[in-house]
Amino acid sequence: MAKTHGKGPRFVRYFGPVVEALKELGGSGSPDEVRAVVASRLAISEQEQSEQLSSGSSRFDNQVAWARFYLTRAGLLDSSRRGIWSLTEKGRATTLSHTAALQLFKEVHQAFSVEWRARLKPGESSETLEESSAEAVVGAQAPDHREQLLTILKGLPAAGFERLCQRLLRESGFQNVTVTGRSGDGGLDGNGVVEVNPFVSFRVLFQCKRYSGAVAPAHVRDFRGAMAGRADKGIILTTGTFTAEARREAVRDGVPPIELVDGEKFLDMFEKLELGLKPRVAFEIDDGFFDAFRK
Repeated sequence: MAKTHGKGPRFVRYFGPVVEALKELGGSGSPDEVRAVVASRLAISEQEQSEQLSSGSSRFDNQVAWARFYLTRAGLLDSSRRGIWSLTEKGRATTLSHTAALQLFKEVHQAFSVEWRARLKPGESSETLEESSAEAVVGAQAPDHREQLLTILKGLPAAGFERLCQRLLRESGFQNVTVTGRSGDGGLDGNGVVEVNPFVSFRVLFQCKRYSGAVAPAHVRDFRGAMAGRADKGIILTTGTFTAEARREAVRDGVPPIELVDGEKFLDMFEKLELGLKPRVAFEIDDGFFDAFRK
């Protein structure tokens, strides 16, 4: 895993902030909400949020995912597979200093060491594995089929990805969805119409980004400028993420709001619509869930 000498691995710094962010959010939140609060609390710069690993994923997102993994293993967060992070009763009563966070890391890491070594491939270092598969190890955030789907989406050619977004919007109820994708069009990839009821409808412009990293606020501003006077609503769909600043820019007062669909929400839509996915249902007893009812 990360190097453990000195003050411990880099992602330990996020243990306490993740717990406090969830408290601030009322005990639960989406990964995006948690990351935004953590970035604000620690004053993580736009540049740091946009930094990518060699795998192409966001270093910041990856390290927060590792923090979530360890906190879950320690019983401070639950292991929900519904894409929402939430505190357990133990987590709500816990405040972590860096010293306490480092101790928690050591305890969980020791228990996890055998399983961890089994995950390493020949010639692969623990540092490499941390960078490439944090979300896969967390599991609750990125089940196998989601990781595979995201890889497929990122590997599509530009035109194919735009057509796929067109199909996704059509399946979601948009009408007259057209892909334009012309160069020099301010990054606008297509348009469509959303009918609220027989009397009210909105013209929507959308942009598709096959990103591994984070979309910056400059992209949101450029998109808004390109759609000015041409539509009632804008949507940016990406396989990556959005920085906290980009999310604030999307809903800034005094300008038309823009809907942001990141990789997680993108995958959620494919699951909800069963688009490109064949559903299989399997259940396993979560015995710990019933403990509270045995008292």
